[in-house]
Amino acid sequence: MASLTVKNIPDELYDRLKASATLHRRSINSELIIYLERALLPSNATPEQHLDKARELRQQVHTDRLLSEADITDAKNDGRR
Repeated sequence: MASLTVKNIPDELYDRLKASATLHRRSINSELIIYLERALLPSNATPEQHLDKARELRQQVHTDRLLSEADITDAKNDGRR
């Protein structure tokens, strides 16, 4: 397996990578590999699998917590005052 050294990573990017690794309980190296795989390797998921995942995520949304159009308009107007 190949090794790679990455130099001159901006501090903000490194901090975000480190925070993500901590959140997922992975090393920074493992977290970076995950991100590279997601960015560079093709997804083998079918459209149906993507739709199934979207439906699954939609089931997790609590509709009683959604903002109404009036809530959004009020928030916009409050920000303009």
